[in-house]
Amino acid sequence: MERAWMRGALAALSVWSAAAQAAESGAPDLTREAIENAAFRESPEEAKPDKASKPGKKSKKEAEAKKEAEAKKDAEKKPDPLLVKVQVLLDRARFSPGAIDGRDGENLRGALKAFAAAQGLPEGDRLTREIFDRLQATGKEPVVTQYTITEEDVKGPFVEKMPPKMEEQAEVGPMRYTNAREMLAERFHMQRDLFSALNPNVPLDKAGGTLVVAAVPPLGEGKVEGAPVAPKVTRIEVDKRTKRVRAFAEDGKLTADYPASIGSSEKPAPDGSAKVKAVAFDPWYTYNPKYQFKGVKATKKFSIHPGPNSPVGVVWIDLSIPSYGIHGTPEPEKVGKTESHGCIRLTNWDAHDLASHTKKGAKVEFLDK
Repeated sequence: MERAWMRGALAALSVWSAAAQAAESGAPDLTREAIENAAFRESPEEAKPDKASKPGKKSKKEAEAKKEAEAKKDAEKKPDPLLVKVQVLLDRARFSPGAIDGRDGENLRGALKAFAAAQGLPEGDRLTREIFDRLQATGKEPVVTQYTITEEDVKGPFVEKMPPKMEEQAEVGPMRYTNAREMLAERFHMQRDLFSALNPNVPLDKAGGTLVVAAVPPLGEGKVEGAPVAPKVTRIEVDKRTKRVRAFAEDGKLTADYPASIGSSEKPAPDGSAKVKAVAFDPWYTYNPKYQFKGVKATKKFSIHPGPNSPVGVVWIDLSIPSYGIHGTPEPEKVGKTESHGCIRLTNWDAHDLASHTKKGAKVEFLDK
């Protein structure tokens, strides 16, 4: 009885803490109306006058520590309806912010910078009134919409428990989603926490419930009919410095810009250029012991079934450099924030979008500067 009371008290304290944090954050409540009606406002950081910088150059370690501290601070903020709106508009303009989470961060800033450059606006990675107005001008459609849960959504099927080790994943079978929350959040390009915050009282185990979701093209399954579809991509830039992947059409026009995890110290991404050999939707993943991935002890090759939770997600764009490709991921919320095993990792929806437009033989350039 005492333990039950304690659990109840802790739960109540947790709810109170979350509410207190939301009240202190300064952002409006997260509702459908708040997102649709969100207007540009200057952030507190931008309103402050610039402080004089101290002489001397910071070490790489100090710069990384500052970056981590800023990322942690951003992650602690509650989702901002304005930033949800901005991320949806960027996503629809094909300047991907990664998983839509309603928070400031590196992926959002990279998308804002890319969009501003494409629009001929002053360079910068912060939301300005000019950028917001241009984004608003891209379309008048609602930025969030309603979706009714179907019987198929409830049935799945799902993988109840996904083993963390690759060797064990080879025994799972189809690498499906683990639950409806993961599936529906990814379908609408959303971070799972934001999806839950927008739908706090909607049970996901019953058909007929109405959800509030980002109004973006839903992630589809399998190959897009007629792929590659227009605008056809004939050149891809993999920018290691900005952690972005850019797609260009035959006329040289930029058609899309995505955040990416690009290589690691264990297995760096290649240099120079390559060509797209093939594009595979719902690919099998084969591990070769010669890759020597950290934590994988297998001495023989093994294969993992296709599915959104496959190590390469829903797409593999095979490059002319052996064992390298552009692919999806089972962890979309980590794209652009963690390293990859040498390849170029995008969210599943961005990888699917890129693959749907990319021609075989497209040139892939790796940029360091």
